[in-house]
Amino acid sequence: MARSTNAQKKPQDMRHLMRELAPFLRPYRIHLAGAMAFLLLAALATLAFPTALRQLIDGAISAATPGGKGVGAPALRTHFAVLFAVAVALGLASAARYYLMSWLGERVTADLRNAVYAHVLRQSPEFFETTQTGEVLSRLTADTTLVQTVVGSSLSMGLRNAVLGAGALGMLIWSTPYVMALAFGAIVAIVLPSMWIGRRVRRLSRASQDRVADASAIAAEVLGAIPVVQSYTAEAREAARFAAATESALRAALRRSGARAALMAFIIIASAALLLWGLYLGAQAVLAGTLSAGQLGQTILYAMFLAGAVAVLGEVYGDLLRAAGAMERLMELLATRPTLAAPSRPAMPRATDLSIEFTGVGFSYPSRPVPPALRHFDLRLLPGETVALVGSSGAGKSTVFQLLQRFYDVSEGRITLGGVDLRDMDPQVLRSHIGVVPQDAEIFSASALDNIRYGDPQASRHAVEAAARAAFAHEFIDALPQGYDTFLGEHGVRLSGGQRQRIAIARALLKNAPVLLLDEATSALDAHSERAVQLALDTALRQHSRQRITLVIAHRLATVQHADRIVVMDHGSMVEQGRHEDLLHQGGVYARLAALQFSR
Repeated sequence: MARSTNAQKKPQDMRHLMRELAPFLRPYRIHLAGAMAFLLLAALATLAFPTALRQLIDGAISAATPGGKGVGAPALRTHFAVLFAVAVALGLASAARYYLMSWLGERVTADLRNAVYAHVLRQSPEFFETTQTGEVLSRLTADTTLVQTVVGSSLSMGLRNAVLGAGALGMLIWSTPYVMALAFGAIVAIVLPSMWIGRRVRRLSRASQDRVADASAIAAEVLGAIPVVQSYTAEAREAARFAAATESALRAALRRSGARAALMAFIIIASAALLLWGLYLGAQAVLAGTLSAGQLGQTILYAMFLAGAVAVLGEVYGDLLRAAGAMERLMELLATRPTLAAPSRPAMPRATDLSIEFTGVGFSYPSRPVPPALRHFDLRLLPGETVALVGSSGAGKSTVFQLLQRFYDVSEGRITLGGVDLRDMDPQVLRSHIGVVPQDAEIFSASALDNIRYGDPQASRHAVEAAARAAFAHEFIDALPQGYDTFLGEHGVRLSGGQRQRIAIARALLKNAPVLLLDEATSALDAHSERAVQLALDTALRQHSRQRITLVIAHRLATVQHADRIVVMDHGSMVEQGRHEDLLHQGGVYARLAALQFSR
């Protein structure tokens, strides 16, 4: 099983992580500016409410006569109209701010998810050797959802309450400076311990997310191999392994929740104490005659706004800490650079001579450096040739295919296509010259038409059907319920192994690349289908015999007897090469393999 990419790093500063989010916010700065404008408008409307209420109490109500008549009645209606106007402004501004921030959260999250996914697709095979697919999926889903919560909701709430709290504090200092000077010192006493507790919440949030990713990785691995699990009756073992991973995730989540609960309790209790203390001092001032009833009401509301803002900021701070861990994990993926990137000035192969040459090639896989997969390997392939690679398992045949597609770079020597070293080519340009039929055909969750068209997305339906006929796939595809438009299910579960293989062959034939790699392309076919597909491949190869290089990996020697050359490999080296008859007469490795197979 692949190890996780979870790095044991010191958590980055949260401000740095928010700066990492800035490139995703920048394209939508107009929407962000609009949201901030409505946020400020809503905060100002909220802050205006206590002042309007003070004027109502001290002006209209105090001046009113016992029947509601006299100078107080018109003023009362005016003040209530002002309060209603403030409420309308508050409602409209809050709704606009909520919509814009929600839109921004959804849009930025989609962009972030797309960027991470596209970046992962460009990684070299070495990345996937050491990274669990389930963990990548966890980062694409759970982590981006946390970021969405912050951008679309928590960030908006945090900014709103920061503005509201600062405004309330300013109004309190302006209206009752002595009392609020003391209150400001109390706020500092709340904030500093909150930041200390918050750092622990952040560390625990990152650990919790890592444990969830571990459980996701186990589930993805097991569900992808469910037939093997069930055939070995390992359901209980795998369920226990997943339960252990989820239990570990639960323990980490509970530790995070405990720390966050402690942070929340501290902020709420301290804020309540601050509010009650301010009210006590205000009540004393009213009794002493230094503060009016309206001023006391205004002070109470501003104090409530301040206490509420501090409490909400504490909650938002916890969300930000949790999302900071998620953002850090996403940035780790985006910071990963492909080991096989395109050079700054990629070279193009000569279109007039797309020959392939391996010169003194040596190679060891990064994950298993000993023994080397290839040693001093030399091979020249010319356009129009069909060359077969044969040998026992582990001889290096598949490694030749991997290097030719530049999934890895050689450790020694060089490989050229059209006279250009593969390391000087853009991997995508190189792979556009190569069609591949793998041993294990991969069928996507799409229709038969789309699966074959994967080789050439612009191909017409007629061209798709022609490729299917050449691969002897047309007959069974046409018999499907919706023909070529039939959905084949995940991994092609509605097809037999031989049918999946023939669709893969049709896909490669449709691509019509100058280099065709066949990795035991008929291995999953029955005897009848194997003969039919082998005939189809022979026919297709002859149609482009002057342009195409065909390299075949074969375990069944009967499928390559008519190849132009057969290259025999053993322990990463070429030990023999020649035509079928010549190699039989040499009495070497090939002759022994042929004797074992043809004598059965």
